[in-house]
Amino acid sequence: MSSTATQQKFGFKFGRNGAHSARTMMLAEVTELFHGRGVDASAAQYQEDIELFNVLHKPTEKARKLTWRHLVDLYAMDKEVVLFRTFRRLWESDERARALLTCQMALARDPLLRLSQNKIVGLAPGQLLPREEMEQAFEEQFPDRYSPAMLKSLAQNVNGTWTNAGFLQGRSKKHRTEPDIHPVNVAFALFLGYLQGASGNRLFNTEWTKLFGCRLERLLELARQASYSGLLNFKHSSEVVEVTFPDYLTKEEEGWLHEYLQCSRPECKEFAMLRSA
Repeated sequence: MSSTATQQKFGFKFGRNGAHSARTMMLAEVTELFHGRGVDASAAQYQEDIELFNVLHKPTEKARKLTWRHLVDLYAMDKEVVLFRTFRRLWESDERARALLTCQMALARDPLLRLSQNKIVGLAPGQLLPREEMEQAFEEQFPDRYSPAMLKSLAQNVNGTWTNAGFLQGRSKKHRTEPDIHPVNVAFALFLGYLQGASGNRLFNTEWTKLFGCRLERLLELARQASYSGLLNFKHSSEVVEVTFPDYLTKEEEGWLHEYLQCSRPECKEFAMLRSA
């Protein structure tokens, strides 16, 4: 199984398309849905809440179906998917962390939002971000793919998500701000890195942790606090760091990860190249 195929089974998404071409991360909708259902709710129950009971107050059947489709695109909305199950579980841990947690989940699922991360992380606190600069960032990635109107909409949606998550501030003029980071956010970032093959010290040097812009000492302290809250197991002795995630994965899912890690080794890659030759 390829690394991409394994990560897709966990819930990561890749490619050139994403929900932010049409929507922001839909924080209000997620909040309303989760308020009415427990952590073990099924995909069918969430879909029923939207399309049958109209708990999100959409004006037409078409709008309800479209909302469900966008939510599935962004979050999977299925407890059988590792990323969603973990996201839904961590959502209950700290209300203050929810906006950033939702952004983290959207980053794992939306390639378009991921493409904007470097632009956001590269801004200094207080620095102005004109919408046109975000449009340019997408145009450079996809020359001539989007019309000017589509680029404007995409940049507005992406900037809206970064604003909701605490990375930007302002309505028409956006400035870089620093989000409030909580132990649950670090726990999720470490788990995302773990699913992509990182372990030990390397867990603290992935794109998921770089998002926070924190010093290593701060990340280690937040991981320790997450451990105290039972979100993960954390051991730190001298230069050695050990992080584990009890009960996050089923036996079958652990098998997927083990297979992925085995086939990430150089000798496995060399064997794969020989087979394809």
